[in-house]
Amino acid sequence: MKRVLTEAELKDLLQAQPEWKLQEGKLIREWTFSNFLGSMAFVNRVATIAEEAGHHPDIEIHYNHVVLALISHDAGGITRRDAAMAAKISTELASHTSPKHE
Repeated sequence: MKRVLTEAELKDLLQAQPEWKLQEGKLIREWTFSNFLGSMAFVNRVATIAEEAGHHPDIEIHYNHVVLALISHDAGGITRRDAAMAAKISTELASHTSPKHE
């Protein structure tokens, strides 16, 4: 079983990836696009990255707004796998998106 990150590790992760936040035990990030097609293009790219990594985020789509949530369900929390996936999404989709910072 994968090891859940400690509070100190989560703090370090959030400092390294400030666009992600911790909410209800998950890593969460939100994006807002100009329209539904922009949202869907982004989600399709996330799907490709997730398939390649073998790790799939929870995805919410609300017209032009997308929310990604990362958690390792089998470990019961956030693991290094989630941290790596957050970094990969942030890096690979940086120019593709207009992130919403709250």
